[in-house]
Amino acid sequence: MKSFVTALLCCAFFMGCTPQKKIAPKAIDPSNMDLSVHPGDNFFRYANGHWLDSNPIPADYSRWGTFEMLFEQNTKDLRRIFETAMQASSEEQNSKLRKIGDFYASGMDSLKIEKAGLEPIRDELQRIAGIRTIDEVQKEIAHLHRVEISPLFAFFSEQDPRNSEMMIPWLYQGGLGMPDRDYYLQTSGRTPEIREKYQQHLANMFELMGDSPEEAAANAGTVMDIETRLAKASMTMLEQRNPIAITNKLTVADLQQNSAFDWNDFFAAVGLEIKDELNVAQPAFFAEVGRMMESVSIADWKIYLRWHLINDVAPYLNSAFVNESFDFNGRVLKGQMELRPRWKRSLVATSNNLGELVGQVYVEEFFPPEAKERMFDLVMNLKAAFSQRIKNVDWMTDETKQKALAKLDAFGVKVGYPDEWIDYSDLEIDRDSYVGNILRAWQFDFKRDMAKMYKPVDPKEWGMSPQTVNAYYNPAMNEIVFPAAILQPPFFNLYADDPVNYGAIGAVIGHEMTHGFDDQGRQYDIDGNLNDWWTAEDAKAFNGLTQVLVEQFDHFMVLDTNTVDGELTLGENIADLGGLSIAFDALQMAMQAKPAKTIDGLTPEQRFFLAWAQVWRSNIREENQLLRLKTDVHSPAIARVNGPFRNIDAFYSAFAVDEDNKLYLPEEERAHVW
Repeated sequence: MKSFVTALLCCAFFMGCTPQKKIAPKAIDPSNMDLSVHPGDNFFRYANGHWLDSNPIPADYSRWGTFEMLFEQNTKDLRRIFETAMQASSEEQNSKLRKIGDFYASGMDSLKIEKAGLEPIRDELQRIAGIRTIDEVQKEIAHLHRVEISPLFAFFSEQDPRNSEMMIPWLYQGGLGMPDRDYYLQTSGRTPEIREKYQQHLANMFELMGDSPEEAAANAGTVMDIETRLAKASMTMLEQRNPIAITNKLTVADLQQNSAFDWNDFFAAVGLEIKDELNVAQPAFFAEVGRMMESVSIADWKIYLRWHLINDVAPYLNSAFVNESFDFNGRVLKGQMELRPRWKRSLVATSNNLGELVGQVYVEEFFPPEAKERMFDLVMNLKAAFSQRIKNVDWMTDETKQKALAKLDAFGVKVGYPDEWIDYSDLEIDRDSYVGNILRAWQFDFKRDMAKMYKPVDPKEWGMSPQTVNAYYNPAMNEIVFPAAILQPPFFNLYADDPVNYGAIGAVIGHEMTHGFDDQGRQYDIDGNLNDWWTAEDAKAFNGLTQVLVEQFDHFMVLDTNTVDGELTLGENIADLGGLSIAFDALQMAMQAKPAKTIDGLTPEQRFFLAWAQVWRSNIREENQLLRLKTDVHSPAIARVNGPFRNIDAFYSAFAVDEDNKLYLPEEERAHVW
């Protein structure tokens, strides 16, 4: 399933994976630690050092840690389901298992995929080749959007920022083949080298489509010119973090003004009647798109459209296209050394495109009901602790405190899986064509999305599938969501002591709650509307406190001379610090009723901090780390441990940290937000 919603409006706990299993390891394993390091000098290393040294990154990964290990286990669990489903030939044609089995089988049929070559997209390529006018260029752009191939921009449904009860159309900048605008514009570091390799990658792809080397090189230059122009018109990632900046409700007439792009035709072609305003996230970008319709030649648009078609479907075509796509997106951008085996790639594609269909089978097999009950108890405990912290902060006026408490009390909570599942009965899946299944699934998803336009929000809908190892807060829904797959060790352990669960899943719960009151989430009111409910005095105090975090993380060295971007990662850093602080308070409250023990020489407080640190144990390749420093709103793993800990007073007493230790901060320099 291709979706912009979670990336745009949901504050996710982690950027990266899917999946799970349930053999409970030792809650805190001292053999993973490096006791030669003082916890006050580098807690990440102290907690995880031996594990880091003993777990090199596998060749088919660019990062290896807790999330990836869960992904590996989950793929094995899902593989068993999928291979059983492949044998379900006698099942009803439209059944869950039949659809899952047929999709997976189509991806596993390498002989058929190799023999087909470009045939699965031959009609699409011919459509593009037949374009003769600028009107036909625009019709083709709309046609590709209907199968969620999105040249130039993204178009999707999302809540109205000013009226969160309704879904409206959103237009969002896009159209780039590299991860971010900065890859086209920056002149420092590895960026120029990556740009050169991208242009060669473009040429290689065009050659695979049958162009001569000379034509392919020229076409690569054309794509670079168009995408560079789009990049120059795009907002930076930091600018996009401001929800007010990307809220621009316009009528079609407003959008159409002085634009050579026929928006009325586009909306009609994708099957949507614009009944009211839509949100244009970056008006300046779409003004440039309009100008480009007049200045870019039809021949060049055809080249650009060919590229974006092949770029999206290449991972599902024959090995030549798969390998070329991997060489740039895996090797160059992430440092991944080997392509994952076919069964894993087919499994992920099946799980992503049949998300809740797979989810239904997944939770039946792997999600214990008692986990859901225990999670709700933990959420209530975390809510109580957060409520007390809000009451106790000394920088917020009583007027704003009361509104903050009301917003916290109104939080929606979703655990495990949806109460109502998506109906996939209209989605046709067969074993004839892997790419055919992919495109039909994308088209199905787009139709579902269009059907939401100008209708009331469905409060039961989820933004992640149950088999996803992640969690999120959605400010427009004012809800926190925990899919089934994250409710397992090391995040959640039914058999572990309270300090471990509060330090891991408790801090995750607190993290998502804090997103409702971070630099973005605080701008949404109790009903999920973008609405300034703070006094000017409180907003100024909040910004002053969070600036301390910005400056701390700006100086956090990660790789060579590369540092964390304190502003880009601010929301996640606030949430990590807030989540840990809230969870620690909740643990103290829980231990009043049920005292915890010292285990393996580690006090309850020490086990709390170790539980969080082991969640983030991971090794990462340099290429992937550099990519994430540019494009990820989350800080690197080491910073998500050492960064917040040095601001938590309880950490100092738990591990006897003093001014002689590297993580030490004088009390007056520590950030205390929530």
